[in-house]
Amino acid sequence: MTELRVLGYNIRSMRDDRNALRRVIRHCAADVVCLQEVPRFGRWRARRDALAASCGLAVAASRRPAGLAVLIGPRCRVLHAEHRLLSRVRGMHRRGLALAVLEIDGARMIAASTHLDLHPDPRRAHAAEVLAVLERAGREHAAPVILAGDVNEQPGGPSWSLLTDALADAYTTAPRGSGDTYSSRNPRRRIDGVFVDRGVTVLGCGVPDDPALAPDLPLATDHLPVVADLRLP
Repeated sequence: MTELRVLGYNIRSMRDDRNALRRVIRHCAADVVCLQEVPRFGRWRARRDALAASCGLAVAASRRPAGLAVLIGPRCRVLHAEHRLLSRVRGMHRRGLALAVLEIDGARMIAASTHLDLHPDPRRAHAAEVLAVLERAGREHAAPVILAGDVNEQPGGPSWSLLTDALADAYTTAPRGSGDTYSSRNPRRRIDGVFVDRGVTVLGCGVPDDPALAPDLPLATDHLPVVADLRLP
């Protein structure tokens, strides 16, 4: 059995305290980091790559549209990567899915990052598109799926429920600490999550509660990170 740590994090285009952001990501010490709101303008690639390098990570899957990235630590090897744009909604930010098939300590997995729409109808449609891509990838690569994302909706909503009909909500499965992720200064809503194939064992999932990290969390971005410790089948 292979154990690993996954971090899901909306970094608000790195518009806040970048040093605090780096400290948070490094402190979480994840093998796989799924980011949302990665920079899309103004030397976006250089800023993304510099963030990854400063945290001891490499870019596994990412493109400019949709502002998504999957970063990996040294234990991981990339077998395949892709970036899918979801159906366009006129006048709205383009949504997508970044996906990487990884090998870690001999075990294979699919890590994916997404950021769903602010409006309920396209959000649910995009959630269905994400699940269709992940189902196809899991079948083609014979690997379990781990999805981290900003759902822009709380548990019980139609899009969140669609995701949890297919995948397990890691925080609900094995809660550790708080689950509320927004806002980082006054967290009252759980709109970010990690979702896993039901064959993946969740050892613990939640917002990191280390007191040493607390001063940096509201400075780094407007969301709180979600950390999931998992065991692959």
